[in-house]
Amino acid sequence: MSQFWSPFVKDLVPYVPGEQPKMTRLVKLNTNENPYGPSPKAIAAMQAQLNDDLRLYPDPNSDRLKQAIADYYGVQTSQVFVGNGSDEVLAHAFHGLFQHGKPLLYPDITYSFYPVYCGLYGIESGPVALDENFRIRVEDYARENGGIIFPNPNAPTGCLLPLAAIEQLLQQNTETVVLVDEAYIDFGGETAIALVNKYPNLLVTQTLSKSRSLAGLRVGLAVGHPDLIEALERVKNSFNSYPLDRMAIAGAAAAFEDRDYFNETCQKVISDREWVAAELTALGFDVLPSAANFVFARHAQKDAATIAAALREQGIIVRHFKTERIAQFLRITIGTPEQNSELIDALKAL
Repeated sequence: MSQFWSPFVKDLVPYVPGEQPKMTRLVKLNTNENPYGPSPKAIAAMQAQLNDDLRLYPDPNSDRLKQAIADYYGVQTSQVFVGNGSDEVLAHAFHGLFQHGKPLLYPDITYSFYPVYCGLYGIESGPVALDENFRIRVEDYARENGGIIFPNPNAPTGCLLPLAAIEQLLQQNTETVVLVDEAYIDFGGETAIALVNKYPNLLVTQTLSKSRSLAGLRVGLAVGHPDLIEALERVKNSFNSYPLDRMAIAGAAAAFEDRDYFNETCQKVISDREWVAAELTALGFDVLPSAANFVFARHAQKDAATIAAALREQGIIVRHFKTERIAQFLRITIGTPEQNSELIDALKAL
């Protein structure tokens, strides 16, 4: 602690990102990165930006990317916001849409950045318990709030809330913003973007880090009513007018335009996920139904921390959470077929 800190800094509890180990031989199944590389068209588009134009600032509005997203989802560009990863987009939403002096509601087991942002922006946290099957109960959110946010599928559980349930939640919360964080939606769910023209208080965020294999590029987006988007733009232009560089804009736009590659790799991950889930079940694991690119599993007899440590000794990294309700679960990213087989073989040996 330093005398030079602003007073609020000492009370912040920062988010802890997933480990990025420096081990030479590694099966990395802990941070939900896509095992298949980006679209070749996205790579080519980024390479084309490596020229003398890098001396110039990028487009502050990222118009090319917004148009590609609008075309993909059938919305207007005025309904699209883009930022430096979905975490930045979420930060702007917390700052611009959730500071109303009332608790922000979110699941008690969820993306751990939500309480961090509440602390950063002085927003009252309102965690809502998942049910005994680790699912969201829509009726629990029918109470006074300053906004609602949840991932769909949820993280780290992977459980999906159907679109009809999201619409029910919107119908019972018309006076505050409902933010659906769709980092993993492309691996088995139906996007709530289909509802944005019907519900002006709905904001949907997504990332290109998962299904479009661009975690290293840092691109996130939001889709919603133009009034919500304007709030994000006002915050962004008071914080960083150029969040996306030339390569990010070009590569992300090309990734949205290459639908065939996107569909092919998503289907591979879904197929691989079902294989991993079946193999884990055969080994005595209880595996939650997942619509994400990971599975959330616990073993009936074996301690999760012990399993994670034993796998690590063999160069296989999975994510173990120490939170009380989920301390016996492991979150396992779906890797390549070879990585998945290595994981299962190691667990069989254990």
